[in-house]
Amino acid sequence: LQPQGSEEARAFVNAFLKRSMPKKKDEAIQDILTRKAVVLEHYSKKKTKQKRRKSKGFTARQRREMRLFEIEPEQQRYAIFLPLHELWKQYIRDLCHGLKPDAQPHMVQGKLLKADLHGAIVTVTKSKCPSYVGITGIILQEFKHVFKIITKEDKLKVVPKLNNVFSLEIDGFVSYIYGSKFQLRASERSAKKFKLKGTIDL
Repeated sequence: LQPQGSEEARAFVNAFLKRSMPKKKDEAIQDILTRKAVVLEHYSKKKTKQKRRKSKGFTARQRREMRLFEIEPEQQRYAIFLPLHELWKQYIRDLCHGLKPDAQPHMVQGKLLKADLHGAIVTVTKSKCPSYVGITGIILQEFKHVFKIITKEDKLKVVPKLNNVFSLEIDGFVSYIYGSKFQLRASERSAKKFKLKGTIDL
């Protein structure tokens, strides 16, 4: 290798500094060259953040087309869901701390209004439509406006909440549910404050 002359070395350093510090002017680079130490600047490219796409679930129409919530006819038997009812009773006992005889009724009522009712046995006690009165069975599905109930005769009944009063009994405690004031999804009821006083019409 042949040693480079001072002029060639200066030209090389000048070119190198211009590439390394493109935002500096020539005067500023010459000023830097007069110093003993040179700090090279590094310009990092800003990374563009990609927006995360939220995964969308199925629409109501898609769920209907896929029949996600439909119970097959061979599964519509009361005996199949009796174990579910036993699990529900244990769930309510745990929720209400044992349902002791000295338990305050309004406390139990408040717990039941917010509880999950899948597996509960209910009876339609009052209705503006007489054909609904007396229907008794296990709640298999709860939607915003209806209950799907399986009766002892292995018949799946779709009972609207509107204009119906349901009774629910567990360990001797009977609770009444006014369906007209109960038109919520199961997931929404846990956060709702219910009024336990006052007159309620069908």
